[in-house]
Amino acid sequence: MSIFEPTTDLCDRHLDDASGDFRVLPPVFSDFGQLHRFHGPVFTVQCLDDNTSVKAALESPGWVEGPQGRVAQVLMVAGGASLRRALMGGKLGAHAVRNGWAGVVVDGCIRDVGELALCAVGIRALARVPMPTQRRMAGLTQVPVQIQGVWIRPGDWLYADEDGMVVSARQL
Repeated sequence: MSIFEPTTDLCDRHLDDASGDFRVLPPVFSDFGQLHRFHGPVFTVQCLDDNTSVKAALESPGWVEGPQGRVAQVLMVAGGASLRRALMGGKLGAHAVRNGWAGVVVDGCIRDVGELALCAVGIRALARVPMPTQRRMAGLTQVPVQIQGVWIRPGDWLYADEDGMVVSARQL
């Protein structure tokens, strides 16, 4: 994975950006994966207490072809900030690693925290809960989503490190 500027430096550089192309996610997410620094173009999933679309995404290749070759993506899961059911667990964490995802950000809960900590991928979520998801085949992919009040569009770029997460309309 290539190195990128710390999120603090990115914020300093875009401090006066009034275009809305540069956004900062609120500091409400916790780190659960092995990687604490990750970035890539965004793939979005919108779901509520049903991880069918999350599972389908993570079981698929986690990269896109770019001008310099394959680029690992970040899965952004708009789970409605639900704390009722886990949208990701250890099995899906293993799929994320195997299929080359750079990271997963869940606006909701995860489970199997011990297993996820061993996964060489970035994983952020609001909280942990042991309750599994329901599977009703609900969910949308690659649509604009709102996560903690911040709009995220498919193809935006997410940058995450120990200081937080920022989103840009273009690669920085």
